[in-house]
Amino acid sequence: MRMKKFIAILSVVSMMAVAATGCGSSSDDAAQGGSDASGSDWDAASSITVVSREEGSGTRGAFTELFGVVDENDNDMTTLDAQVTNNTSVMMTTVSENEYAIGYISLGSLDESLVKAVKIDGAEATAENIENGSYKVSRPFNVAMKPDLDNAVATDFMAFIMSTEGQQVVADEGYIPVSDVQAYAGEAPEGSCVVGGSSSVSPLMEKLIEAYGEVNPNGKIELQTSDSTTGMTSAIEGSYDIGMASRELKEDEASQLEGTVIATDGIAVIVNQANPTDDLSVDQVKSIYLGDVTTWDAI
Repeated sequence: MRMKKFIAILSVVSMMAVAATGCGSSSDDAAQGGSDASGSDWDAASSITVVSREEGSGTRGAFTELFGVVDENDNDMTTLDAQVTNNTSVMMTTVSENEYAIGYISLGSLDESLVKAVKIDGAEATAENIENGSYKVSRPFNVAMKPDLDNAVATDFMAFIMSTEGQQVVADEGYIPVSDVQAYAGEAPEGSCVVGGSSSVSPLMEKLIEAYGEVNPNGKIELQTSDSTTGMTSAIEGSYDIGMASRELKEDEASQLEGTVIATDGIAVIVNQANPTDDLSVDQVKSIYLGDVTTWDAI
């Protein structure tokens, strides 16, 4: 009988030892910096991949101005090591595929299933925070036409954009609408026009064109996506009836075109979803894009 009790006790002790060994193994893995439950192997010592937009981009111009990535003469000082993308969707894809990347896009184009927008100085990138002034990284969406443009559809489309109906589209798409507008009272003229320019304004413009088509099926509008500078120069040259810019008009542009702010948009600073960084200051973003800070653990 004593022998049976001894064997039973020995069996229990053995099982407890095995269980303890298993638990110890998991703890040891965690202590040694193994993968967390999500499977991420984030390494803060890794180099930051800086992603920027192409020259001529209104988003790049607004970003460098708002974050101070310029010299005393307002020259763009973005690090030469930055990867350059030529539109919003490519920017998001680039950041979504690189755990150590940082970029910036139009807030209205943010796809949170792909990337994460970080807070700036503690404020979340939302339309509400732009309106209440806590999120200060915002810029205008401008469209511009020649003052003497003779195109009834272009003129009527502009009237629609700046109407109650048009600004409702702006609000529905997540941008800040213009206040003090009235209901659309256009004449639904026949004809066509070409709208082109900023790739940041383009998604909103596409929605506005769709909505305009419902009130004026006689008007045909062609949308061409390029960049803000091309939008303005093409409107001046006449290849675009309406040019789009995701920034303020430059002095020489404003002297030849009639600009209209159709919405206010924020600029979202984005990182990969595996990046644990949730909040950056304006100065930290500036240092990254100047190339002064090159690794995530230096933030």
